Amino acid sequence: MQSLTVFLRRASAAIVFCAACAPTSWAAGFTFTPYPTAHKLPLSQVTFENAQGKHMTLADFKGKVVLLNIWATWCPPCVHEMPTLDKLQKLLGGKNFAVVPLSVDKGGIYTVKSFYDDNFISHLPIYVDPTTQVLDTLSILGTPTTILINKQGEEIARTMGPEDWDKPAVIAQIKHYMAAPAGSAAKPPQQARTVEIRDTRVATAATTTGAAPE
Repeated sequence: MQSLTVFLRRASAAIVFCAACAPTSWAAGFTFTPYPTAHKLPLSQVTFENAQGKHMTLADFKGKVVLLNIWATWCPPCVHEMPTLDKLQKLLGGKNFAVVPLSVDKGGIYTVKSFYDDNFISHLPIYVDPTTQVLDTLSILGTPTTILINKQGEEIARTMGPEDWDKPAVIAQIKHYMAAPAGSAAKPPQQARTVEIRDTRVATAATTTGAAPE
């Protein structure tokens, strides 16, 4: 009875959030506002199953940039953004990047497969957590919630609400992190651009004055 109460409470909160959420974007055209410092994630504690029923964890994706999307078929904003996630996976999915759409539907694999078939989702894999444990493990307050994870398995940023994931600003931001060598942390796009401009100005000043750049 207690577990049912907990599930209903979480589901109700998610439904309320779904009804109220709207597309969210930040300055400079970037979807995510990166944290100053990446956050550690309990990768091995985020457990789920793939379409074949194989047990997996987020640790299985370490070494790739990951766009983790927590969603459900009963969430209208989630449904709205799924085609753009499908396009994003088609465009960038591979050895350096993966969209991980993690469904919290109680119906599990069958429910998600039916949704994919009905909505012509052909590039996204199926990942399910019918226990909804991921909501607690990652402190998810509502669906959809999307977390950007770097190659080291650290959380770079997260956003709540639907997004057009195939728009150029999103693709550019993700490519920025994909380009970082494994084992190194990429600067946030805005910060990297600021450093680039500063270094250019320093080099120009040094050329003009004859001083060596610092």
